[in-house]
Amino acid sequence: MFLLKLHITEYVFWFLSFLAVMCALMVVFSRNPIHSVLYLVLTFFAIAGHYILLNAQFLAVVHIVVYAGAIMVLFLFVIMLLNLNHETEPMKNNVLRASAVVGFGALLVTLVAALKGASLPVLKDGTTDIGLVENLGKVLFNEYLLPFEISSLLLLGAMVGAVMLGKKEIRS
Repeated sequence: MFLLKLHITEYVFWFLSFLAVMCALMVVFSRNPIHSVLYLVLTFFAIAGHYILLNAQFLAVVHIVVYAGAIMVLFLFVIMLLNLNHETEPMKNNVLRASAVVGFGALLVTLVAALKGASLPVLKDGTTDIGLVENLGKVLFNEYLLPFEISSLLLLGAMVGAVMLGKKEIRS
C-alpha cells in the first residue's frame, strides 16, 4: 500500500511540475496580457499543490489567497484599465532581448548552485516536517524573533508615513 501511495504522490508531483512549467511558459509567450494573467493564476495553483505535497497546507492556502486571489486580481484590473493595444506597445530591440536572456541564464546558474546540496529533513515515518503551522510558529518566534519584530516596526512606520502623506493639511 505504501508503494502505491508513493507512486501516486510522485505522479501528482510530476503532473503539478509539468503544469507549473507549461503555464509559466504560456505566461511569457502569450500575446494577450489577460491570458498571461490567467496562466499565472494556474501556475500559482500548481505551486500551491506542491506546498500541499510538502505538508505545508498553511502556505498553500496563504499562497492561493494572497497571490492568486489578491495580487492577480489587481494585475487584471490594471491591465484592463491600461487597455494595452499592439499599436501603442513599443517594439523591443535585440539588445534588450539579449540582456534578458543573459539575466535569465545568470539567475538559472545561481539557482542551480544554491540548490545543489539542498535536502529535506525526513522524519522516522518517512514524512517531512516542513510547513506545519506549529513548526512555522516555533521557528518564527524562537530563531527569527528579532527580524520579525523589526519588520513589524518597519511596516508600522510605513503605514504611519502613508497616512501622513495622504492626509490633507488643514489651513486656518
